[in-house]
Amino acid sequence: MRRGSVSAYLGAAALLLSACISRALAADPTLSEKLALLAKAYPEAIAEVGKDTLILRDGGAALPIDDGRQKSHVEKLEAGDIEDSLSQIYPLGLCAKPPAVDFDPGRIRSEAFMKRLYGDSAAHVRRDLVTVDWFGERLRVTSRHGVAKALQAVETELASHPKLKRYLVPSAGTFNWRNIAGARTLSMHSFGAAIDLNTGVADYWRWAGRGKSGTAPYRNRYPLEIVEIFEKHGFIWGGRWYHFDTMHFEYRPELIAIARQAGSSACR
Repeated sequence: MRRGSVSAYLGAAALLLSACISRALAADPTLSEKLALLAKAYPEAIAEVGKDTLILRDGGAALPIDDGRQKSHVEKLEAGDIEDSLSQIYPLGLCAKPPAVDFDPGRIRSEAFMKRLYGDSAAHVRRDLVTVDWFGERLRVTSRHGVAKALQAVETELASHPKLKRYLVPSAGTFNWRNIAGARTLSMHSFGAAIDLNTGVADYWRWAGRGKSGTAPYRNRYPLEIVEIFEKHGFIWGGRWYHFDTMHFEYRPELIAIARQAGSSACR
């Protein structure tokens, strides 16, 4: 084999090996790995990941990781368990594409787990609410699990981008003990762990009507610089969902950590 042919062969082999390594590194984490990242995200709440349960530090009953029920996507949205809430990998980055049907990473939640993290009633959640400055507004969010500190860090970083301010204020709200519109499950606003931005540039699947395909036509008008900064500090964006809600951000550091380990990118 000629020297040039050998070099070309070795080069091609190196590229193939690199591609294989990249695919391996980008493989979805196992459930055990996801649970370890979940525990790392909430060290003040989770004492131990058991074989089939999460043991929490509040002294209450252990929470089942998987309730053993086979569920449709709608059923997961209505009554997700912990395994369900980690089942879809959230995509990170400076891209936004129309999400695939029933792709709602983070919109599937274990309400029982969220209540254990933040409080099981409006009164209990209110005990931990603190005030965060948001471009001159005073917003009330929970101090638990670093939510308030993370939102203040987002505000500080966004303040260095004055051109973005019109998308950020007035805020459409933070703490509000209520169900998700049209559902029987609680919104993350109930736990003081979510923020809605300026509704004047918001797009929401319920407002969008139905396109020719029968689904709500996806649209986003928020600059993705905003999304990237929120994600940097542990928040996921409702604009990544099939049931899109582009003004909505909620604190879910476990999903950000899982996405990073999986090498998940919204630009692929």
